[in-house]
Amino acid sequence: MKLLLIGAGNMGGAMLKGLSSYDITVVEAYEKRAQELQELYPAITVANEIPLIDDFIVILAIKPQSLEHLELKGFAKGLISILAGVTLSKLKSKIDAKAYVRAMPNMAAMVQKSATSLCGDEELKAEALEVLSSIGECFWLESENELDIATAIAGSAPAWVALVAEALSDGAVKLGLKRELSYKYVAQLFFGVGEVLKTEHPALLKDKVTSPNGTTIAGIAKLEEGGVRDSFIKATEAAYKKAKKLS
Repeated sequence: MKLLLIGAGNMGGAMLKGLSSYDITVVEAYEKRAQELQELYPAITVANEIPLIDDFIVILAIKPQSLEHLELKGFAKGLISILAGVTLSKLKSKIDAKAYVRAMPNMAAMVQKSATSLCGDEELKAEALEVLSSIGECFWLESENELDIATAIAGSAPAWVALVAEALSDGAVKLGLKRELSYKYVAQLFFGVGEVLKTEHPALLKDKVTSPNGTTIAGIAKLEEGGVRDSFIKATEAAYKKAKKLS
């Protein structure tokens, strides 16, 4: 399987650690960035121009607004697009390929722990799942609407979780804990809770930690007072609506 990654910016670059195990060509027009990629991944091919796409499964990782100016020559074996809000129908009108898949990874791809949502043509499903499993866990969805919903969780929520992490660290620092130590605690906290949530219902985990008249319920009461649960629900809705607007 030959891959062609077009775009190696924040997300494309994050994905490359996992994708570098494949026979992959990366298109990077900026010479300095191209040199960095070649040094990081000596086994990959870095090109400054897009080759004929006939032999490749193309992974499109450019900015959505750049699609209008993109010119690809040939007929790809498959196209995997991570462009937020760009529909399958728009991709099909712009790029020639045998099959199309939309995917939404997140920045955890840089440590191969992405939660990646996919939907599209069944003919490309197996290859897309195999390739993107190299950057984390994949979830095949039945429609683009489901993908837009998942984008709010997998695509946007890492920034919200980072905001929570920063706030928890700030709280600890306010009480006297060193900043560098507080960040390490929070990182391990998120890692551990994430593992538990794979098998434990969130409500049951909350109840197990919450003792009568204890420290946890005192904190939960303050979070509810601030409307934190409602804020996260509204944030998810806002991200979903924005994704639909972009499409």
